[in-house]
Amino acid sequence: MPDLPENTPPPDVPEDLHRRVLGEPVLSAAEVAEDAGVSLEETRRLWRALGFPEHGADVAYTPADVVALSTLVAGVRTGLFDFDTAVNITRAVGQTMARLADWEVSAMVHRLDQLEREGSSLLAPEGEGGAASGRMSSARRVLEEFSEPFEELLIYAWRRHLAAAVTRIEALTDDADELHTTTLTVGFADIVSFTALSNQLSEERIGDLVELFESRSADVVAQQRGRVIKSIGDSILFVNDDPVRAYDTAEGIINVIGRDQRMPDVRLGLATGSVVMRLGDVFGPPVNMAARLTAVARRNRVIIDTATAELLPQDQFETRRLPARPVRGFGIVEPLAVRRH
Repeated sequence: MPDLPENTPPPDVPEDLHRRVLGEPVLSAAEVAEDAGVSLEETRRLWRALGFPEHGADVAYTPADVVALSTLVAGVRTGLFDFDTAVNITRAVGQTMARLADWEVSAMVHRLDQLEREGSSLLAPEGEGGAASGRMSSARRVLEEFSEPFEELLIYAWRRHLAAAVTRIEALTDDADELHTTTLTVGFADIVSFTALSNQLSEERIGDLVELFESRSADVVAQQRGRVIKSIGDSILFVNDDPVRAYDTAEGIINVIGRDQRMPDVRLGLATGSVVMRLGDVFGPPVNMAARLTAVARRNRVIIDTATAELLPQDQFETRRLPARPVRGFGIVEPLAVRRH
């Protein structure tokens, strides 16, 4: 992020703050493409992959856009990866950063609201524009003081996760055809009756509930050395290469969510098998099965498939077959309830 200018009047409209973050736009898409030495269509394709709408012939880009584009296509020119791979990488970065940015700004707004209610002296005083001017000045101050350390934190976290991802790849087979395929236990946690619940609570309360569900669940997954693949509001998808730890994750989520009287009940499904790992996501029958099993699970209970049951030590776990029932995409399935002895 470029340095924010000092000793300048506080912004009074969001557009000013936007320019303070990115700098002044001075280039069109055609000029960005020419400066980076790529075609206009390739430039537009990568821009869309980032998740942004096109601006036609408008001047909407900065020199930083040229640098980013040049860096990316350099990898294509050296043969490190092809253009389609560059697009996939760009899309992954765009989706990840979009959610992170929304999360960061939401947290900032929430904090500013708290400070306003407390009448904190940390807030900038109201200017000629009233409260809005004071809030924008406060937002600028947060960006100035937090942007640089936050960018350093991003690099740190990325390197840590990169090392973990390389370790996972090294643990897979040397067979190139199976490089992205491995056997995992997939877990799916789902809040019970979330739709009905969301109709009863305020928007703020629903937001707090979802955030607490995601954060508590993610803590449990990390404690058991698993990974959160994605969270979708009222549900969370996680994986673990150890079915026992996957069960402990499921039970742990029940303990911190379903058995907390202030939180809703949850249902957990576990399925084990071969999955394909692509761009941070996982695909395959176990993913679908784990999601389907939550539909037949009782409140605050763990339901598993046969493959998972066969991998759990019999001296530690007790399983009980449930009545066979049709499961969409799998035909007739006999799920199993499970618990520790």
